Amino acid sequence: MEDSGVAYAPGTRARHLYVLPVTAAIIACLCILALTFWIVRERGIDLQTRQLEGAARTQIQTLESILAKQRAVAAVLADDSGIRDALVDRLDSDVARVSIKLDRLRDQTNSAVIYLLDREGVAIAASNWDETVSFVGLDYSFREYFSEALLRGEATQFALGTVSKRPGLYLSHDVVSGEEQLGVVVVKVEFDGVEQNWGRSAQDILVVDGAGQVILTSQPDRRFKPLLPAKGAEVVVELPVSGADWRLIARAVPAGANQAAALAAGTVGFLLTLSLAGAVWAVRARTRAARRAETERLYRADLERAVDERTHALSEEMRERRAAEQRLVRLQGEMVQANKLATLGQITAGVAHEVNSPLATIRLLAENGQQMLSAGQGARLDGNLGQIIRMSDRIAQIITELRSFARKATGEIGAVPLGEALDAALLLVASRRRAEGIKIMLPAVPPRLRVQAETVRLEQILVNLIQNAQEALAGQVDAELRIALSMTDDRVRVTVSDNGPGLSPEIAAHLFTPFATSKREGLGLGLVISQGIARDFGGELTAEPPCPGQGATFHLDLRMAK
Repeated sequence: MEDSGVAYAPGTRARHLYVLPVTAAIIACLCILALTFWIVRERGIDLQTRQLEGAARTQIQTLESILAKQRAVAAVLADDSGIRDALVDRLDSDVARVSIKLDRLRDQTNSAVIYLLDREGVAIAASNWDETVSFVGLDYSFREYFSEALLRGEATQFALGTVSKRPGLYLSHDVVSGEEQLGVVVVKVEFDGVEQNWGRSAQDILVVDGAGQVILTSQPDRRFKPLLPAKGAEVVVELPVSGADWRLIARAVPAGANQAAALAAGTVGFLLTLSLAGAVWAVRARTRAARRAETERLYRADLERAVDERTHALSEEMRERRAAEQRLVRLQGEMVQANKLATLGQITAGVAHEVNSPLATIRLLAENGQQMLSAGQGARLDGNLGQIIRMSDRIAQIITELRSFARKATGEIGAVPLGEALDAALLLVASRRRAEGIKIMLPAVPPRLRVQAETVRLEQILVNLIQNAQEALAGQVDAELRIALSMTDDRVRVTVSDNGPGLSPEIAAHLFTPFATSKREGLGLGLVISQGIARDFGGELTAEPPCPGQGATFHLDLRMAK
């Protein structure tokens, strides 16, 4: 062949052979570093967003609590007889008493100021009646919260005080006597403490009103100005404030995410460098592999022996854990059965009444039948015998339901007719409901409606819920128990509610905690066990938060059987 005229040294040719692999390795490492940085940064931003959202929800709860409390103050004062008397009679003694009451109430509720306006908008009493800047005698008819309260009964307005020059939220409520509007009660709330806490926070937190103006902020120079757009790199969370046309906005710079991403990329880069160095070392050490073969064989033998020992230990540990889990399952089943038997003990007296009454009727009818038989009254005797048969069927039905309720559950979940389970539960607790005169409202359950459950345990949940409601209604006039039914594509919700005294906040906070009960003879396990059973069915048992003036409401969500 003809010589090309270019000659390469052996070392030069070898270096050329390594150029492409080395370049590819460098490009791959750079891609890995970039991908690592991006993934860690996105995860950091996502974590920071969740943390920011949690902080924002906490601040919203604080604001909503303040608004609810101060609205309640205005509403209660608007219904106060002393307030109405002061507006009607205008006696100095009545007005003075109202001012003193407002002053005391302001201290108790942490309000900024509370004052009473007459029909023309003039303040006749105020919590700052004894201060230099007292509102008494000042005209506030120009304020929007005054005119809106007269027009719609109540109003809110965030504005600067004309006397104090301090920003705050004004909550107003009209005072009515019959059909006549006498005046307006106004409660001013200032958020200095909340804004100071925001100022100490690492996040930028503020509140804007419906017009997009900033009203609450730790930086006074931003108040009553339009909201500035967020910077491109900022993490922003925006949530509505219930009870007001407000939005809470929390912002934070993702500095931590960038630092974590840089650290992760540096760590990966360091590991990649170590890996490349190890690869080079492995290539150079290949020639020494034979001399270490025996040492590695011994090492592997020791490692395999250690692995065998550890595997044996893990197997023993797994057997002990399985045995413990089986004991736990048995204990849970015994707790469920104990709760069921305790429930049976509570309804036994009522069931005894249900059985004794038909038995007494059967005996009376039988005695009458003997007399009719001797008197030759066959037709009436036939009627008595028919009634005896119906009474016997009633007793048999009650005993059958008791036996079914008392037996242990099998643990097998399948399609259960919801209507039959509800009928059985109502039958077991019917005697107490009749004794207490409780009115019950039942839903129309479709005959073919079935849920994923087990009959015995489903009846146990329903008996617990209905019996708890009946106990809450004991001795109450116009007692009413409501059972409602709602369905979606694959879920069924059974709602049990009453018009009793409801749940106290203390009981509601520990409602599903074992051994927490308000009953003197209660075990505190009924709702806990019922919730566990519902979750075994793939459903959920929940209670609505307590609301003053309303009874308790429980929701049992179940999967619909196909």
